[in-house]
Amino acid sequence: MYRGSLSFIVNHTVDRVRRSKQSISIHFLVLCYCFVTQSVSVGTMIIILIWVAVLIAVVVLYLRQLYSTFSRHGVKHFKPFPLLGNMNKIIFRMKHMAFDLQDLYNAYPEEKFVGRFEFMNEAVLIRDLELVKKVCVKDFEYFVDHRSFGDDSFFGRTLFLLRGQEWKDMRSTLSPAFTSSKIRLMVPFMVEVGDQMIVSLKKKIAESKGGYIDIDCKDLTTRYANDVIASCAFGLKVDSQTEQNNEFYVMGKAATNFNFLQILKFFLILNIPRVTKMFKLDLVTKSVQKFFTNLVLDTMKEREMRNIVRPDMIHLLIEAKKGKLSHDDVKSNDDATGFATVEESSVGLRNVINREWSDNDLVAQAFLFFVAGFESVSSSVCFLLYELAINPDVQERLAQEIREYDAKNGGKFDFNSIQSMKYMDMVVSGKTRSIRAEEVIIISNYIQMVTLFLELLRRWPTAVATDRICQKDYNIGKPNATAEKDFIVRKGTAIMIAAFAFHHDPQYFPEPEKFDPERFSDENKHKINPTAYMPFGVGPRNCIGSRFALCEMKVITYQILRHFELSPCEKTCIPPRLATDNINLRLQGGHWLRFKLRK
Repeated sequence: MYRGSLSFIVNHTVDRVRRSKQSISIHFLVLCYCFVTQSVSVGTMIIILIWVAVLIAVVVLYLRQLYSTFSRHGVKHFKPFPLLGNMNKIIFRMKHMAFDLQDLYNAYPEEKFVGRFEFMNEAVLIRDLELVKKVCVKDFEYFVDHRSFGDDSFFGRTLFLLRGQEWKDMRSTLSPAFTSSKIRLMVPFMVEVGDQMIVSLKKKIAESKGGYIDIDCKDLTTRYANDVIASCAFGLKVDSQTEQNNEFYVMGKAATNFNFLQILKFFLILNIPRVTKMFKLDLVTKSVQKFFTNLVLDTMKEREMRNIVRPDMIHLLIEAKKGKLSHDDVKSNDDATGFATVEESSVGLRNVINREWSDNDLVAQAFLFFVAGFESVSSSVCFLLYELAINPDVQERLAQEIREYDAKNGGKFDFNSIQSMKYMDMVVSGKTRSIRAEEVIIISNYIQMVTLFLELLRRWPTAVATDRICQKDYNIGKPNATAEKDFIVRKGTAIMIAAFAFHHDPQYFPEPEKFDPERFSDENKHKINPTAYMPFGVGPRNCIGSRFALCEMKVITYQILRHFELSPCEKTCIPPRLATDNINLRLQGGHWLRFKLRK
């Protein structure tokens, strides 16, 4: 009798909960019922069921209250999924984050901003460019920081996640390391790595039966980026094209492996920091932390003992530790800031702070430099090669420009040509033959390559979105023209800016899915709202390494197109479809292309 009554109660409760879409609680309730009916008395069983029902009711009421925050203030948003908020499609790998944010952006065209729930945390997605400028520039003091990964975590000590005065001091310390004169000294290392790659590719083609090879360009460009960072940052000579599983490459892959579990951990750390801190979760494994810590500190120690000077990131960190870095070329080289690279703010241009940084702080910056170079550059280049392969007319125009310049100058370039560049951040660095240390660095401005890279970073931005955390309550204004009340963004609320969505908005970029470098030509660039173009972020917290990244990307592009012709193969993903099992931009099935020697 009791069991029959309890079954009715449970079934009735389950039915009510199902109507409120609390599916997770349903399974928990049924499990409790099955457990108690076999192991406790009827009286205890009733008490447990009552408490479980009360707990579920409390959770349901709490979630209803939480998820109605935006609705109560007239802010549009998608209906949240219990506990996951609007993260369900990302967590369940139904959609890539770029498209998930784009869907929200496109759903409410009349709104200046919309709401979003990341698990149980509120976030405001900005749709209006004037608001973007207010949040990221004009009212920057309200939104200085990114969301935290924990101050004591390995990644949390990087420039990207440092907060407040610590971030300002570190930005000021590191900014001189990324000026054009410093980057110019690293170009020979990039070219040397590119030469290794060219030799390896030519050897594989020579050994093939058909005179061509089909390769996954993500693997190719990742190995290139790995070797460039090994050389430019750590002073190591690595050839990942031939020595496939060298330790540096293996550790790099481990550090940037954003599989499903890493994605889940990433969002948990970002949105539930107290819980993740309790369980000591960190994005970076202990083995990777130990490897990079030992590598950086041992290299710095050896160089200081032997007075070794090499123009790479380790040397710059040693100089930063001593407070000897200076802005020695800002006026001469950084006057013109174009679309892609970002102008250094007053924060970075301050006099270098005479502050003693710990070894862990310096290791964290070297690690950030590695991760950014390893992943961002390799992803951008493989998307560029993909676009060139499926747009042969664009590829041929760029290849012809390279041939003409190469013939005119005999493969040599003078760095003084940088003075004639239209965009400081759009330099092209490369060498068509093996370079010697005493030779002049190749820095040149190709009109076609300028527009090509601008369009690449619009179509496939290195970061699909950026965020800020509100430092103090902020009146962001009315969500739309008909709203009666302003909306107050509360302290601790995240602000999101979806670069991918802005870059694919037809009101800013007509035919956004078309790869069209001509939209950035001299004749057309005046039609573009510069604020809508944000491949390296917006405002003082923009990407400090944008010049280095673009320089590296153009070196490898120059070298590949001079020697090889690219075309689609059977495995090429046409039309492009993004894989949903990675937080970074990836094509489904890989970036497969066909390489053959250029005639």
